[in-house]
Order: sequence, then C-alpha cells, then structure tokens
Amino acid sequence: MQDRSGGCQCGAVRYVLKAEPRGIAICHCTHCRRLSGSLFSFNLVVRETDYQQSGKTAVFIDNGDSGHPVERHFCSGCGSPILSRTALMPGKVVVKAGTLDSMDGLRPQIEIYTDHAATWLAPVAGTTRFAQNV
Repeated sequence: MQDRSGGCQCGAVRYVLKAEPRGIAICHCTHCRRLSGSLFSFNLVVRETDYQQSGKTAVFIDNGDSGHPVERHFCSGCGSPILSRTALMPGKVVVKAGTLDSMDGLRPQIEIYTDHAATWLAPVAGTTRFAQNV
C-alpha cells in the first residue's frame, strides 16, 4: 500500500495514513451532518498507530447521537474537520475522507444512522446500511 496523505484547507495540518483503512463508512448522524455542513460524513477508520499528523488540531467534544462523547479534531485556522475519536473505538481514529489529497480507490462499505438520512438521498450502491451505529 502506498501512504495516503491529506490535510486541512489552509495546509497547517497534514497527515499520512500508513496502512489501509480498517473500515470505510458514510455517517448520516445529525452531528456529522452539521460538522461537515453537508448530507453526511465520509469516514475512514484507521488504527491510531497508522495515523501520523503534523500541525496541531483544536478539539471540540460533544455527545454523538450514540450518547457517548466524541472528540472532534479540526484545524483552528481554517476550520477543516480532520478526525474524530471516541471511547467506543479505542486505538482507532476516524479520519474525514474529504481531507485526503486523493480518494482514488476508496468506496464506502457501510452507511450508519440511515434513519437520519435525507429521505430523497438514494442508498450508496454496494453498502450495507444500518439505521443506527453498528
């Protein structure tokens, strides 16, 4: 696997993924929608040890639709969301795929919180859908 790299809009935060994602998911929860400013968030689940970052992120902690705290890391300069951490997935980070330099070869495997999805949005072909989190 070649390293995948990405970063924020202004370039203050950069990262490299040293391994393939453990999972690729679309999340339709209300928090991901608000934080992405869009219909859903496209996410890569990677081991924390496979994520290498330069530059510092600011952190916002909220309670996700699951009711558990979620650390949401973003660039304090431009506001780009970079990653999330939750105690529900120890040792893993959830990287916002839209911050990658290239998304070539990435296809979502699952969609979660589809009970919050826009009613007119068609399911993504090839995904397994869950009304809540898995």
